[in-house]
Amino acid sequence: MARSQPYTVACDGGLVTSSNSIDLLKTPGVATKLQNFEVSIEGGYRRINGYTKYKVNNVTPALPAGSTATILGVFPYADGVIACVSDDIYFSNDGANWLQINRSSVSGTGDNYTAFTGRSVLNRTNQGQCTFAIAEGATFNYGEIFIADGANKIYSFRMEGTGNLNTRTFFAAEITVSGTNGVKFITIHDNHLIAAGVAGNLNTVFHSQVNDFDNFAAGGSFTLSDQVVGIKGFREDLILFCENSIHKLINLHNSDTVRIDPITDNVGCLSGYSIQEIGGDLLFLAADGFRTVAGTARIGDVELGTVSKQIQPIVSLLARNIDDYIINSLVIREKSQYRLYYTNVVLANSAQEGIVGTLRPNGFQWSETKGLEVTSINSNFDNNGVEVYYHGDTNGYVYTHDVGHSFDGDNIDAIYETPDYDYGDFGTLKTLHYIKMSITPEGTVQPTLTVKFDFGNLDVPQPDSILLDSVPEPSTFSNAIFGSAIFGASEQPLVRESLVGSGHSNNFRFSSFDSNSPYIINGFYVDYIPSGRR
Repeated sequence: MARSQPYTVACDGGLVTSSNSIDLLKTPGVATKLQNFEVSIEGGYRRINGYTKYKVNNVTPALPAGSTATILGVFPYADGVIACVSDDIYFSNDGANWLQINRSSVSGTGDNYTAFTGRSVLNRTNQGQCTFAIAEGATFNYGEIFIADGANKIYSFRMEGTGNLNTRTFFAAEITVSGTNGVKFITIHDNHLIAAGVAGNLNTVFHSQVNDFDNFAAGGSFTLSDQVVGIKGFREDLILFCENSIHKLINLHNSDTVRIDPITDNVGCLSGYSIQEIGGDLLFLAADGFRTVAGTARIGDVELGTVSKQIQPIVSLLARNIDDYIINSLVIREKSQYRLYYTNVVLANSAQEGIVGTLRPNGFQWSETKGLEVTSINSNFDNNGVEVYYHGDTNGYVYTHDVGHSFDGDNIDAIYETPDYDYGDFGTLKTLHYIKMSITPEGTVQPTLTVKFDFGNLDVPQPDSILLDSVPEPSTFSNAIFGSAIFGASEQPLVRESLVGSGHSNNFRFSSFDSNSPYIINGFYVDYIPSGRR
């Protein structure tokens, strides 16, 4: 009888959809499907967190507009969140009570609560997808927030004070950039408020007077030969993303040396809503994939790099159909993670998709989300210095993002599928003996293991799926509960399961469809018995 042989796989490399099955034999740790998993910064593949309706102290959450409507923008501000919906803007610090903050003729010295709520509503007519910028001030409690929506003037809002909202002071105003034209993109750079995507001036970038954000009359502008689709500060420069080119604005603070230098005339940005800073680079979506604008060791030099070749088919399909989607992105810093969501409002929630990139020492590794509808998303540090994440959808609610174990009560459909393994010899038949899986559970978990032989060939007997219902939750100090936790359970237990079936190759599929805790698949060990060639 042939002796059994070992085969070990460490989960690493993320999702790869741009290689064929033979090429993937060289990289056993990657995934051919990685849905609602994320690449962990410590290694392995982790089932993602969920989201829940925004609420504080378990209050019953309410809709910002009082009825179902698409959330056009969200931004964490002060001790709560700002939400843009329909023609209005709201603020809440409990999720149950929403204060309408788009008010007209607010006193320049600020309104108390009674005066502010008594002001007439300033309609944000035909409000579109919103962008935000925030300016910190030495005398500001929370900073001044600026909101642009593509159809209206920039709206500024500031709130001072603590405690109940009816004890605070409110400041608000509209900012004129160019006549009555609406503004689509804004950012703060070098103590200026920068505006782009201005109706009638789509090739022009405007800036305010230094340290005077509402004064564009004393500011200036720069006109390019290409339409501007996004702006972002990067170190000392302002990067100008256009449809077919990218430029940088240098020395904005010095009128004698300010200039625009081209970075490239061959690459453009598909969506300004895809631009994020991560790992000291700016990441954005181009026609040929996700790219970075990275400063090199040579001062003033800039290089462009494509970082998503592993998932090129997915990105190419997104790029071809970009006009069908609402694009949103954010960075989760503690995970070194970039997320881009592309939502088609015609489709059901279960069909909505996203892309997750985790920055690891050897570059970005990717996965996908499914079933998470996002029409707006943002992150910021709250008044306690904690980074928080919120998103909105077409149901009109604001959600706390990347928390909990479910999609607001719905199960998370998570799938990790490996490439097919030939164990070094595709011509030899192998009988699987057992598998040992390194799994890190974060609570009660019950994933399912499925083995498919010979690429799922229907002429080959395929074994039944195995429910992994005995993954012991680790007993860690300060977390384990006496009488319920398993004493001595390892932090990364090895779960052993006997296997049946034979084939020239096989793959493994780890899946779960539940609202249980997340878990990490770190890797696995397979014991198999080779037999004769066939």
